This record gives sequence, C-alpha cells and structure tokens, in this order.
Amino acid sequence: MNAFNKLFLEELADRYDSEKQLVQAIPKLIKLATCKALQEHFQCHLKKTEGHLKKLETVFKSFDTTVSAKKCEATAGLLKEGEGLAADFKGSPAINAALISAAQKIEHYAIASYGCLHAWAILLGNAESATVLEEILKEEKAENDSFIELASSCCNKEALTACKDGGTCSEDKNKKTAHPAVAVHPVKVKPLQPELVEH
Repeated sequence: MNAFNKLFLEELADRYDSEKQLVQAIPKLIKLATCKALQEHFQCHLKKTEGHLKKLETVFKSFDTTVSAKKCEATAGLLKEGEGLAADFKGSPAINAALISAAQKIEHYAIASYGCLHAWAILLGNAESATVLEEILKEEKAENDSFIELASSCCNKEALTACKDGGTCSEDKNKKTAHPAVAVHPVKVKPLQPELVEH
C-alpha cells in the first residue's frame, strides 16, 4: 500500500469514528434544545448521520479493506466544547443559539474532511468512492446551511429578544437596555507627512 492510499484510509477511519461519535451525541442535543424546529432538525440530522456511516462502509468496501474506526480527537474536542457551552446556557433563552454554534463548528470540520477525502478518491482513481463522498459532502453543506437558516430566522433573535425584554438576562436590570450598544471610540489618524507620501 502506498503512502497516499494509507493516508486516505486513515482519514476515512477518522471520519467513520467521527460519525459514530455524533450518533451518540445528537440525542443529547435534541433533549437540550427548547426550539421545536431545532429539535426536529437534529432528529433529521441524526438519521442522515446514521446514513453516512453506511455510506462510509461502502467506501471501505470499494477499497477492498475492512471497516475500521480511528479515534477522531477533533470531533471529541468539539463535542466536549459543545457540552460545556450547553451546560453554561442550559435553561437560558440563548441555549438554542449555543447548540447551533456548537453544531456548526462540527459541520465545518466535516465539510473540510469530506472535501479532502473526495479529492483524494478522485486522485486514487476510485470513482465509486468519489461519488459517495461527494454525496456526503453535499449533505454536510446543506446541513450547515440549514443551521444558518434556523439561527437567523428564530434562535438568535429569540436569545436577543429575551435579553432585551429583561427576562433572564444577567445584565443589570436597572440599566436602560440589557445589552447596551458597544461604544465605538473614534480613532485619531495622524495625516501622512507630505515628504513621506510617494508620488
């Protein structure tokens, strides 16, 4: 086996483990979400993730190798970070926005990984696996777009509105606004000296 083929299979095993980790983690996200639309999206995402595992198994098969998983430390780290974020905002109107943020970080990592695998499969001359990996890549991009839509259409606004109304915001309620606008201080720019300006 040449080095490039080995690299491909190691990354494939990394992806397989990543998807397995997500199958275990997504049900927890569903329970934490308070937005029905987000819960339904996570439920749909879970089914697609399970489908990704099956598709990856066909890629292993197309390379005449056994299915294997290599611990994906990146996904483990992103999930741990997401758990911490969820814990910090559990019960808060910002919980759904926090969950989407965590999910998008994982999606971006998946998009980068599948992008590499797709390109490598083409270079290795395996059209079958390239097609399967492209399908997964497109699904991951669509998932990310869906998370963006959910965030912009309701979850981010929900978090912001709740804070502005003074509901559960941690800001001092005696202030006129829960989240005062960030003060922007003008920066004084010293004009260039004429002799330093090139003509």
